[in-house]
Amino acid sequence: MWNIPNTLTTFRLFLIPIFLVVFYLPYSWAFFAAAFIFWLASITDILDGYLARKLEQSTPFGAFLDPVADKVMVCTALVALASYYQSMYMTIPALIIISREIVISALREWMAEQGKRGNVAVSNMGKFKTAAQMLAIIGLIWQYDSWMMYLSYGLLYIATFLTVTSMLQYLIAAWSELTKN
Repeated sequence: MWNIPNTLTTFRLFLIPIFLVVFYLPYSWAFFAAAFIFWLASITDILDGYLARKLEQSTPFGAFLDPVADKVMVCTALVALASYYQSMYMTIPALIIISREIVISALREWMAEQGKRGNVAVSNMGKFKTAAQMLAIIGLIWQYDSWMMYLSYGLLYIATFLTVTSMLQYLIAAWSELTKN
């Protein structure tokens, strides 16, 4: 159970409370440090899946924990950002992204119970959504300068669009199962 990919995933979960504490510290360097911690967690998200496949170390524990760690990490950061910015321009995309994560997690669980998990497997659009989302969150946490903020907001809206689009794809793929009598 404790292989390299699962250790990276567990490390990502360990970074979440550290990220939150640093995000709320009243020091000038806190946002950069919080952005770095989120970046580090994002890198572990990329590495754990890659290493699990490359080293043939996929486990049921890792298959369960990886998406949980990813969703908790992203949702935590989005809630912190929505709280910090207190703006509908941040809160609405955060709410859409978090809601999608809940809906798709429930859909995947339900489809697995139906023996149709493959119908709602992760798609390339989901991967692009995740990349845009991670980059947007890093930039919005760091707040380096105005061009980074504009770019980060742009990426957040692209991620939100991809979030809605990929959710619709998953729902369409599952629609025949959802509407069975």
